[in-house]
Amino acid sequence: MGLTPHEFSGRFWAVVASTFLGFIGMGAVLPALGPHVRHDLGGTDQTVGFVIGTFSLVALISRFASGPIADRRGRKVAFIAGLSSCAAAGVVYLLPLGIAGAYLGRVLQGFGEACLYTGAAAWVIELGGIHRSAQALGYLSSGIWGGISLGPVLGQALGSFPRAAALQVVSALVGIACLWFVREDYEPHDEPRQGPWIPRGLILPGLTIGFVNVHYPVLTGFLVLHLAGTGHAGPLAFTAYALVILCSRFFLGGLPDRIAPHLTFYLGLVCMAVGLLGITFAPSAWLAVVATGVLGLGFSFPWSAVAATVLRRTPERERGSVVSVLSAFYDFFVGVSSFAAGMMAKRWGYPSAFLLAACAVGVAAILGRYVFAARAQAETLELAEVSR
Repeated sequence: MGLTPHEFSGRFWAVVASTFLGFIGMGAVLPALGPHVRHDLGGTDQTVGFVIGTFSLVALISRFASGPIADRRGRKVAFIAGLSSCAAAGVVYLLPLGIAGAYLGRVLQGFGEACLYTGAAAWVIELGGIHRSAQALGYLSSGIWGGISLGPVLGQALGSFPRAAALQVVSALVGIACLWFVREDYEPHDEPRQGPWIPRGLILPGLTIGFVNVHYPVLTGFLVLHLAGTGHAGPLAFTAYALVILCSRFFLGGLPDRIAPHLTFYLGLVCMAVGLLGITFAPSAWLAVVATGVLGLGFSFPWSAVAATVLRRTPERERGSVVSVLSAFYDFFVGVSSFAAGMMAKRWGYPSAFLLAACAVGVAAILGRYVFAARAQAETLELAEVSR
């Protein structure tokens, strides 16, 4: 059985709150970034894809630093480094650097998000308990998506992209202030992890997570532009997507701890496929908003189902590195699919990018079968060892 929210410690919720603050600024900037690059800075649809993808490619490289930082220097150090870099990204967005400023801001955000999430995820798992890892990650994701859902509303209310960028600076600094006095129990170690950067056992889970997340750059880069012809419902649809993720991960995030993780994994993929096809072919703004909400519901489950399965077999001193490696697959796929989606949107229109994401969900379903089969085999071997 999972714990109710009040049974988690105050330190646990302080980490979640700081994560929430860090992502408010990202949420304010992200939906407006595509239109800002396209219209304010004079970029093309392909440029939009490249700017969005730069974040993920930088975050991908940064994962291989953020994991060792979290394991060898501490979760708190990694977390604060990430928030500081996000604040710096907001400052860069405010400078008159044109397209170059958009790229540089995304570079700083990529490094910042890598350190922020790796530190926060490893920390909440230890504060919540490894056997409640899915629930702990669910609450953390609620903080993330709470920030991403509230951020666009605040950014739109502020009325301009520069004001949204200023909000990113302020929210990140407040997050650092909230986190500064939180005590960390984890004792860092100086010994580097032995073996390859990507352990063999993480390849299949990582690929599965990667294909699940192909939809994300399509959504962030082209949802607003795709829905411009159906009543300009893009910002509302993106907010619905984030709000559904927030609520489902908060109230249902512990399901992979209580039932077979593969069940929640495949339920999520079915909802994602329905949502993506609905966005592609929706004849009205409201149907597009509903479809985006269904997509958010589905997206709430695959990450926690896969991550909880892997982390339960991971020693404490390596959890930061494992989180960073799994996240690196996410970044790689998001970065590559950003470029692919940008080129497809330019050649065949925005619906083709959403169909690409739907196909990727199908590939994730195939790979997931092997991920959870490997989990079942490992559990069988463990039971056999215990019975000897």
